[in-house]
Amino acid sequence: MPLIENQPDALARTYARSLYELAEAAGGRTQVESCLAELEDILEVARGDARFSEFLSSRSIGASQRAASLEKILKGRCSDLVLRFLQVVNKKGRLGVLPAIAAAFDSLVQEQFGRVEVDVFTAQPATPESLRDLKDRLARALGKEVVVHPYTERAMIGGVKIRLGDQLVDASVATRLRGLKDQLDNRGAASLRARIGRIIDPG
Repeated sequence: MPLIENQPDALARTYARSLYELAEAAGGRTQVESCLAELEDILEVARGDARFSEFLSSRSIGASQRAASLEKILKGRCSDLVLRFLQVVNKKGRLGVLPAIAAAFDSLVQEQFGRVEVDVFTAQPATPESLRDLKDRLARALGKEVVVHPYTERAMIGGVKIRLGDQLVDASVATRLRGLKDQLDNRGAASLRARIGRIIDPG
């Protein structure tokens, strides 16, 4: 069974809060950022390697057996803090929901640092200048430090789509054209209804 890509729940947030407090006590913001990057790296490997994903989440592997393997795999490849944290999560039988814990940790980091992450989709790769301009405008509007993740979506005709958390602001050309078509369709239907009404009841 692969890792579960669930949204963070109360338990995931509890684990995330514990890691945040440990990292902050150990080295402040730098250590927190480092822990976040390490968790993301580990999950990136798991998403690309089905065997590693299965190893982390499988219930057929005992916690003590997995603990020894985690030590061999990750020792020297991540900080002792992250390794100890993963060992605790493993002992509790919760490594299968590591993606949710990492997502909760990421949200907590952004919140604590007054930062927000934004996904930006454009039809063609955005230029550094346009990304800087968008980042500055979003920062002024949101009153937070903005981290922009640019993506190219070839199916778009033009314009831009911005995802902020679970909110999507769609200013793409395709969406505007769909809206215009809907308006025309609605107006056409209204005009047809009015014409029929005049024929039925000319007075």
